Amino acid sequence: MTLTKRVIACFDVDRGRVVKGISFVELRDAGDPVELAAIYDREGVDELVFLDITASHEGRETVVDMVRRTADQVFIPFTVGGGIRTTFDMRLMLESGADKVSINSAALADPALISEGAQRFGSQCIVVAIDAKGLSGDRDGGYEVYSHGGRRPTGRDAVAWAREAVERGAGEILLTSMDTDGHQDGFDVPMLRAITAAVPVPVIASGGAGNAGHMIDAVRDGGADAVLAASIFHFGACRIMDVKREMAVAGLPMRLEHPHFDDAATDRPTEMVTPDA
Repeated sequence: MTLTKRVIACFDVDRGRVVKGISFVELRDAGDPVELAAIYDREGVDELVFLDITASHEGRETVVDMVRRTADQVFIPFTVGGGIRTTFDMRLMLESGADKVSINSAALADPALISEGAQRFGSQCIVVAIDAKGLSGDRDGGYEVYSHGGRRPTGRDAVAWAREAVERGAGEILLTSMDTDGHQDGFDVPMLRAITAAVPVPVIASGGAGNAGHMIDAVRDGGADAVLAASIFHFGACRIMDVKREMAVAGLPMRLEHPHFDDAATDRPTEMVTPDA
C-alpha cells in the first residue's frame, strides 16, 4: 500500500506567539498559534507541529494551555515539542491533546529518554527532531547536530544520531537543515537523502521550502515522507491545498479530500499576509 505524502505546517512558538526567522535568528511575529491552527485545519493541512523554540534554551515548560486550546480547535494530528525533558512531560502533552511529542535537546542529553517514551507511549508518539548543519570542508558531506534551538554544536554526526534515535524507538525523524532554514531556496536534499537512506521510519523535511517544487524535490529526490513549512504559509506566499494539488500533479500520492477544508477561507489575521509585519 502506498502511503500518502503529508504537508505539515510548523509553528515556531516564542512566548505564546508564532515567529519565523532565517537560520534560526531574525525572528518576526506571525500570529497566535491556536488561531492559526484552526485556519490551517480549514485550509487542508495534513498535520501541525508546534515547537517552543526557546524552551530548552530558557528552561521554560511548553505552555499546556496552548495545547489544550489547540486540541479543542483542530481535528488533525499535531505534534508538540520544546521543553519536553521527561516522560512526565510527554504524558502531560499527550493527555492535553497532542498526538505526538517531539524531543531534541533532551534526547541528545539523555538518549534513554527516547526508549522510555517509546516503551510507555508507543513509537508512533515519539518524534526525534534533528537540527543540523553541513560541515564546511568535509568532502564526505558530513552533517553536525546542534542542540538548544540551534545554539550549541554537539559534535554528533546527524546520520549516526538518526540511526541511534530510531534504534532506541523513535517513530519519526523531523530533520531541519539550519543552512537552508528560512531562506526559501529549497530543502537540503543531500542531507535529507543521507538521513532517509539510513533509517526505516518516516522523515519530515524541514528548512528551506519556498514553493511546491521544493516540496516535490524533497519527496522525490530526498526520500521525505512529509514536508514541513512555515514562512510560505504564515505570510501568504502559498496556500496549502494549492501546494498539495501541485504535488499530486507531479505524481505524488496526496490526500486531497479533507473533512474541514474550506476553499473560500480568507479569515487570516493581517500579520499572516504581510511579509514586513
